[in-house]
Amino acid sequence: MFDVYRNDKRFLLVLSTGSAVPVLYSAHKWRKSRKRVLKVSDEIKSAVQAQGYYVRRLRVTRSG
Repeated sequence: MFDVYRNDKRFLLVLSTGSAVPVLYSAHKWRKSRKRVLKVSDEIKSAVQAQGYYVRRLRVTRSG
């Protein structure tokens, strides 16, 4: 399972369950998603296994 966090600058951080936020990103205020994530894409899964985390910027939605 995975823990999913997001911050006010629209970044997404995915960690394996129980892992601490990496030092590089600990200065930002992260909000943990309340929903449990059981399945993620192969790209995210391989990044979490290799680096211990996966981070990316969320797309900005356009209103109009």
